[in-house]
Amino acid sequence: MNLSGKTIVITGVSSGIGGEVARLARFHGATVIGVDRNDAMLTLDGFIKIDLSNRALIDEALLQFPARIDAVVNAAGVPGTADRDLVGRVNYLGLRHLTESLIDRIPKGGSIVSFASILGAEWPKRVELHKTLALTTTFEQGQDWLSTNPVAQDTCYQYFKEALIVWTMMRSQTLFMERDIRMNSVAPGPVFTPILGDFVTMLGQERVQADAGKMKRPALADEVAGPVLFLCSDDARWVNGINLPIDGGLAAAYL
Repeated sequence: MNLSGKTIVITGVSSGIGGEVARLARFHGATVIGVDRNDAMLTLDGFIKIDLSNRALIDEALLQFPARIDAVVNAAGVPGTADRDLVGRVNYLGLRHLTESLIDRIPKGGSIVSFASILGAEWPKRVELHKTLALTTTFEQGQDWLSTNPVAQDTCYQYFKEALIVWTMMRSQTLFMERDIRMNSVAPGPVFTPILGDFVTMLGQERVQADAGKMKRPALADEVAGPVLFLCSDDARWVNGINLPIDGGLAAAYL
């Protein structure tokens, strides 16, 4: 995998999977611009501090991004133990707004990879709702739609990961056909990161124990980074509109 000459923007870079994606991307020759609301704790080629829950702050930060971006990796997110409004703004609306704001800087052959989750697997059950949300064109329109169609707190994380998968599939078609930009998502299972405990709280011990019996162990963050960067590379130039599981076979174990 050769990323030499590519400039990659990675959100959520200050911890967890985002940090591992950044380290591996630089190892393979990429110039990495990190984005996070917290200060970076690793070597980067550039860093932009943004709170993705706030559209105005995203817009203010846009001037700090380079004129050319070869790939965007949306790794930032908050767990479902946070307030549902914050989960929606960070994990979906803010992610979408930043991505759309950067598209004009991505040349032909560029790539966008967003972090969904194994917990988004039931998106077909709510596909029409997710398609309607995806058709809102601004951060504010999305907020208005969610005010009219409120999401339950106990399933908000799953809901917005489902919505992200559907938006990715829908948007990927126009981007690839009109601009030759690829858009994909990845769906990790449990990963050893600082927020793993939040997922135990969110899902409950019964679900966690059920999953534990079907998997070898949670992933290490660096085991997720490789497939993500493959999707950013030219080797994946004909991969578009997919949601790639990176879960050690956990989803398949539920068949």
